[in-house]
Amino acid sequence: MGMRSVLGGDNFITSRLDDAIGWARKYSIFQYPFVTACCGMEYMALAGPQYDLDRFGAALPRFTPRQADVLFVVGTISQKIAPIMRRVYDQMCEPKWVVAFGVCTCTGGFYNNYSTVQGIDTIVPVDVYIPGCPPRPETVLQGLMLLQEKIQKQKQEY
Repeated sequence: MGMRSVLGGDNFITSRLDDAIGWARKYSIFQYPFVTACCGMEYMALAGPQYDLDRFGAALPRFTPRQADVLFVVGTISQKIAPIMRRVYDQMCEPKWVVAFGVCTCTGGFYNNYSTVQGIDTIVPVDVYIPGCPPRPETVLQGLMLLQEKIQKQKQEY
């Protein structure tokens, strides 16, 4: 039984494997929420039906790093919790991405002191920064779409 008889003629579909895998990964984001502070309320508001994270393929958070591929760091990171966040990041399987959610996560915010990490990019590599105190859900959706674009365009490893 040849290809012709299965497809009914000379019709066939071609695609680059990288494009197909990138498309599948971009719509199957399993996030690990590392929530430490007040931005957590805005993160929870995003999970409601008004913003519909299902359409982005990112609605179900995972609470174990081995099942997640995106680390959402939400809120202030102190020097004391930073090694724990790094351990969570190290336990995630490849490919993995990191989103810095809120100004305290991105730069330390107004906590310019010895006990607060002045940007999580000093501990883990960050793929998308979502600024704001707290960031509006629309801003978070824009950051999620930027992450999806980055996932789609990168070289896929399989």
